[in-house]
Amino acid sequence: MLVTGVARQLGGRLVRRIQRDPEVDRVIGVDVVRPGHRLGAADFVQADIRQPAIAKVLAEFGVDTVVHMDVTGTPLGSGGGRTSVKETNVIGTMQLLGACQKSPTVKRLVVKSSTSVYGSAPRDPAVFTETTPPKSLPSGGFAKDAVEVEGYVRGFARRRPDVAVCVLRFANILGPSADSPLAEYFSLPVLPTVLGYDPRLQFVHEDDVIDVLRIAAGEARRGTLNSGTFNVAGEGVLLLSQCSRRLGRPTVPVLLPAVRWVGTALRTVGVTDFSPEQIRLLTHGRVVSTTEMRETLGYEPKYSTVETFADFARSRGPGLLPPDALARAVDRVADRVATGATTPSNAE
Repeated sequence: MLVTGVARQLGGRLVRRIQRDPEVDRVIGVDVVRPGHRLGAADFVQADIRQPAIAKVLAEFGVDTVVHMDVTGTPLGSGGGRTSVKETNVIGTMQLLGACQKSPTVKRLVVKSSTSVYGSAPRDPAVFTETTPPKSLPSGGFAKDAVEVEGYVRGFARRRPDVAVCVLRFANILGPSADSPLAEYFSLPVLPTVLGYDPRLQFVHEDDVIDVLRIAAGEARRGTLNSGTFNVAGEGVLLLSQCSRRLGRPTVPVLLPAVRWVGTALRTVGVTDFSPEQIRLLTHGRVVSTTEMRETLGYEPKYSTVETFADFARSRGPGLLPPDALARAVDRVADRVATGATTPSNAE
């Protein structure tokens, strides 16, 4: 089995977890830089998936299963920026798929994707299923990368129908070691929000991400070659206002026309993918159905959306305001607004 993107914490965890599976004979980890964490007994190959040399790696080790983890919204460490991320996501995927297409030994491909492919628009359905088309395709950032990656994967599946292809669309991944644009956003001392909007958000815990990837990658050896696309998310939703209260971080509402300026300002402080698509998520939100994940893959997440966010919040420490006090203050303001709205009608 070959796993890309192992220099990141999530990829490294997957490699270590897969090695405990008695049915896995050998694991090869690939990344452009040497990981700063241990990979257990896995073989590490320092290679750039954007280069044709990745085909030699597949041939040398006779790889039968490929887990493509190197699709992400943040640069690795301090090196590179948005351009480097996009090249790895898109060009790297193209080269990897080209290598898989030529390899006679590859029988299964698992790709880490994102629910961001659905976009976020004001007239979106309440819940996206895997077959729901987006109202508006993402125009930039990681979301656009994910759309392009999935397009290349579909083309590969048509050219190699003998290969079982599984695409996992993860909701926003959070946890103690989460590395994503949304995790960076929630780590800000003050959260900019869009005035007048309180979007619904879904999260998936990094532990559940590892388990789902392991199940999808192991199906080939169990003889259950389920191919297709699956949404992966924890049960339930949270409003952005609830997230800010649980973090103890105040919000600063910004008028919608000023969101581009906000995105530019956040990029200057290191939030690398605070693109228009990310802003649309924090405006309109997004919720997906996980029925296929439960019924076809047979996976029940250990963490709900609320539990995932609670674990993430604990890892980030206290915010500027005590969460309980902030929640009580918001509730009091809401009660006063509601009372003020009903007083005139009562007086009449």
